[in-house]
Amino acid sequence: MNNVYPVILSGGSGTRLWPLSRKHYPKQFLKLTSSYTMVQETALRLTGFNKPIAVCNEAHRFTIAEQLTEIGQTPSAVILEPVARNTAPAIALAALKSLELDENAVLVVLAADHVIEDTDAFQIAVEAAVKEAENGSLVTFGVVPEKPETGFGYIQAEVEGQLSAIKRFVEKPDLETAEQYVTSGDYYWNSGMFVFKAKNFLEELNVHQPKMFQLVQTAYKQASSDLDFTRIPKDAFALCPDNSIDYAVMEKTQKGMVLPISVGWNDVGSFSALWEVLDKDEQGNASLGDIKNIDSQNCLVQSENQFVATIGVKDLVIIGTKDSVLVAHKERVQDVKKIVQYLGGTGRSEHLLHREVHRPWGKYDSIDNGSRYQVKRITVKPGASLSKQMHHHRAEHWIVVSGTAIVEVDEKETLLSENQSIYIPLGATHRLTNPGKVSLELIEVQSGSYLGEDDIVRFNDVYGRS
Repeated sequence: MNNVYPVILSGGSGTRLWPLSRKHYPKQFLKLTSSYTMVQETALRLTGFNKPIAVCNEAHRFTIAEQLTEIGQTPSAVILEPVARNTAPAIALAALKSLELDENAVLVVLAADHVIEDTDAFQIAVEAAVKEAENGSLVTFGVVPEKPETGFGYIQAEVEGQLSAIKRFVEKPDLETAEQYVTSGDYYWNSGMFVFKAKNFLEELNVHQPKMFQLVQTAYKQASSDLDFTRIPKDAFALCPDNSIDYAVMEKTQKGMVLPISVGWNDVGSFSALWEVLDKDEQGNASLGDIKNIDSQNCLVQSENQFVATIGVKDLVIIGTKDSVLVAHKERVQDVKKIVQYLGGTGRSEHLLHREVHRPWGKYDSIDNGSRYQVKRITVKPGASLSKQMHHHRAEHWIVVSGTAIVEVDEKETLLSENQSIYIPLGATHRLTNPGKVSLELIEVQSGSYLGEDDIVRFNDVYGRS
């Protein structure tokens, strides 16, 4: 099966898992259920095939490339969506790219942020779906429902319990209808995972959504290479209709098939769903971090950097990060998105970024700030370099904590080691490089009238940022 390409769709923002998930670092890049991030777990399920094709937005391009490379799954391609247009156009972009790699490419389309507990059973199902796709079918996986669920769409099969033609797709039902679906036996949860030959999908897209097909094709032909990324032009792609693959193709095609699976699937769409898949103590508590529960039951408690204790509480979600704390009843976790909307409406940043922010060269943690000053802990990867830049409104003082730094200030280079420091005046052109084999850690103290991240004028950047 050397013509099979996993396609990882990584456009989600995971707002229902705030404050763990943020717009610029959403849940697919977090280690929620294992020592791997969710996108790494997704790629590792299909290591027997070609390296994956990833589709993501520009803000996540370095993160997804780095996380996949860390596990030996350097992507076959990373396609940058300039604007969100739902799953049908995104999959079409991946299909067009795959045909450049193999004219007979078979795509296994996966969301980047789902949990599958039984990987062996899933791989067997994928192999069966690939064989069916080779015959021209467009296959989707239907999850055998474990309970009535009102948060998922459903697929009704023509024949119960086996690979079957699709009878119909249905939207998220009310509880009574969901109970009827589960009892009937021929309804499955809509997993949002698909297997088909790239050319067959594009043919069906052209039949059922010819305008979308033409617009995606036009946008793809105008694509450019940017480092290791395929950049799609925004003006052209923005013209595409905003449609899911279900609505655009699967509900209309005569080639659709559904394969039932029981693999421990969970879309981890809320904290209650996350609680379900995590290990729990005898009282039903799932704890992540430095936690002590006393006489508490069925809670999810997570802490990023401080001790958290609970006493005598039940069915609560308590999530602590470096800059925010969420306390909610498990039955109300769907309303977390209201907090995200509030933060966006008030101009705050807690829904966008964590206090610790990842960059292509490493990361920084804003550990303190006040009037006219800010303190950051900066980590630079071995061999990495920040952009050559200057600031109009702030000066900086750098103190090396560990590792070695080459600091260029107005064309003069200085080599710094542990416990050494340097001052960068306001308006000075400067660059920071880690020439060593271990990570460079330093403390940055900023002072000035304006300390925003947008006060950066870049003169040269190896990562192609403006």
